[in-house]
Amino acid sequence: MLYLIANNLIMVSFGVIVFFSFVVAPITFITLDIENAGKFIRRLFPFYYGFNLFCLILSLLIALVDGSFAVRYHIVILCVILFLFALFYLMPKINKYRDSSNERMFKITHRLSVVINYAQLILLAIIASGYY
Repeated sequence: MLYLIANNLIMVSFGVIVFFSFVVAPITFITLDIENAGKFIRRLFPFYYGFNLFCLILSLLIALVDGSFAVRYHIVILCVILFLFALFYLMPKINKYRDSSNERMFKITHRLSVVINYAQLILLAIIASGYY
């Protein structure tokens, strides 16, 4: 039973990434002007990262307690590390560069955050596929 809960938490995180990447972000930038879209997304990101971290860390803890820790949890650990990096290092840098109008560094750090997000999506898709 605990194994299923741990697995479902991973799938919830996968679903949140898909929903945010392909629904929330595009609709936000289509619907709102660039200034308000940026403000909205900036406020939303801490919740996005925090929720995904909660789901994945809880999944890891359950798997450790249950004894079902497997190779796939190494992928989950990598995703947790990437979420922590993005939340506590990358997002403050992105906000700083946006606020200081350093467009070049903003684009570089923003692209890095997008690459990380899609890497996490692919890694969790590998788990969802049952390959691991």
